[in-house]
Amino acid sequence: MSTTREGFTFGVGVIGGIAVLAAVGLVATLVFGGVGWLTAPFRGEADKRERTEGSGAFRIATYEEFFGLCTAVQTKEGTIKALEEERGTATASRRARIDTSLTALKSSRAEAVHEYNSRAAQEHRSAFKDRDLPPRLDVNDTATRCAP
Repeated sequence: MSTTREGFTFGVGVIGGIAVLAAVGLVATLVFGGVGWLTAPFRGEADKRERTEGSGAFRIATYEEFFGLCTAVQTKEGTIKALEEERGTATASRRARIDTSLTALKSSRAEAVHEYNSRAAQEHRSAFKDRDLPPRLDVNDTATRCAP
């Protein structure tokens, strides 16, 4: 009977040891990464909310940035229109300078339109664009409208 009792005690000890090792392994997993795995959905939602909401300063700066970009396009269009009107009555040498200026302004305007569209396409910025501003600007449009 003592042999059976010793075998039973040994078996309980082995099973108990395995249970203790499993518990230690589970605790170690939770401490060294499991907690991060368990909290990932909550942290992901918080990160998404932070990217969308942003700080107050970022929201205001982005809001103003879109108006600035749109206004830059309008300003270039106004200058282009004024130069085109002047070109009709200008001397030949002045027309040559006007043509050079017009080429530079049209290129600069296209660049400003592309910058506006690029920023409007960025998820973290587009949420802060005024609803009265156009979703995108057209390079071929000659009368950009930034506000109603």
